[in-house]
Amino acid sequence: MTAPLIVVRGLGFDYPDGTPALRDVNLDIGAGEFVALVGQNGSGKTTLAKCLCALLRPTSGSVSLEGLDTRGRGIVKQVVTKVGYVFQNPDHQLFNASVHAEIAYGPRNIGLPRDEVDRRVREAAQVCGVRPELLDQHPFFLTKGLRQRVAIASVLALKPRTIIIDEPTTGQDRRQSLEVMNFLTRLWEDEGHTVIIVTHEMPIVARYARRVVALGEGRVLLDGETRRVFAEAATLARTSVQPPQVTRFAQAMDHPAVPRDVLQVTEAYEALRGALIGRARQERR
Repeated sequence: MTAPLIVVRGLGFDYPDGTPALRDVNLDIGAGEFVALVGQNGSGKTTLAKCLCALLRPTSGSVSLEGLDTRGRGIVKQVVTKVGYVFQNPDHQLFNASVHAEIAYGPRNIGLPRDEVDRRVREAAQVCGVRPELLDQHPFFLTKGLRQRVAIASVLALKPRTIIIDEPTTGQDRRQSLEVMNFLTRLWEDEGHTVIIVTHEMPIVARYARRVVALGEGRVLLDGETRRVFAEAATLARTSVQPPQVTRFAQAMDHPAVPRDVLQVTEAYEALRGALIGRARQERR
């Protein structure tokens, strides 16, 4: 069995004012997973995400990134090549005067030679759909969707195996949200990245995530395959998370032909259609 990329043991975190954010969190995240961290505001999901990339250091317990203990000193240059973090608002992440300089900043900062930096800029821009003619533009002249892609490209240029994206669809319409999530899916499926998203959007989770970690009051309440977690409506309610509407409908309907863990309308439709066809055949006999 392959060792997990991220190992969390007994993780606790308190903010400087004494506010407890995480309590005794244990978690393993493996290569090639697509994980959603969910929970109400204050549940600890963003704090956990920041601990997973060493933006925050544990108050107690430990986080290991591909064997690297985040409590160590002088580990930043190692961490950024293992886990990349994309902020909810790309404007909080972008600060250079051109798209090229933005994507190149990380590779330059870890001391890569110029030709390797330029190669990584071109590769990351291509993967993220940032056209070559945009590389000389100021990031803030771009649309929010493109700024987000530049932010992701700046992370990918460091070649981390794991990418964490905080609220990838916030402030975007349905079309833009689907574009972002389809892009993240390509990074997961085609580029082989482990993807972790922090989100309130349960339909997005149902459609894209393969695993859900639900937090409440700084603790992990549920952790498992998306379908199984959404079937635990009572436990999810403790963190004010509701399963997708179609899942709640199936649970309320309690029809023997429709599983209580459906995630998409098409699943419920096909289940009911199959039941009706089967019933019609029996009646004709």
